[in-house]
Amino acid sequence: EAEKKKQEAARQLREAQARLARLVEGKALNDPSAEIARHFEYGGKIKRVHVNEAQLNALNAGELGVVQVNGRYLLLEAKLLAEAEQVFPQAVALKVDPDAAPEDDVPPDLVW
Repeated sequence: EAEKKKQEAARQLREAQARLARLVEGKALNDPSAEIARHFEYGGKIKRVHVNEAQLNALNAGELGVVQVNGRYLLLEAKLLAEAEQVFPQAVALKVDPDAAPEDDVPPDLVW
């Protein structure tokens, strides 16, 4: 019985990941020539996505977000990110709330 529940949970997880991949397919805004690394914490580790200047500003303003799909970090518009969050919330890697008070005095666009 426990094994059956475990298999069912794994199946649901795979289905959610597949739905997410279909949802974001062809809609990522990643710029192959982007040179600015935007770091963020995801899964207890520091990850990064490369963005251009306009994307960095939009990302820090909450207009864009990052979702992890099949091991890649994809830059998405906030509206699509919200849809992705409904499908598979664990995949949302970076979602900036523009109304949130800063946690500390380190600017969000700090480049390491």
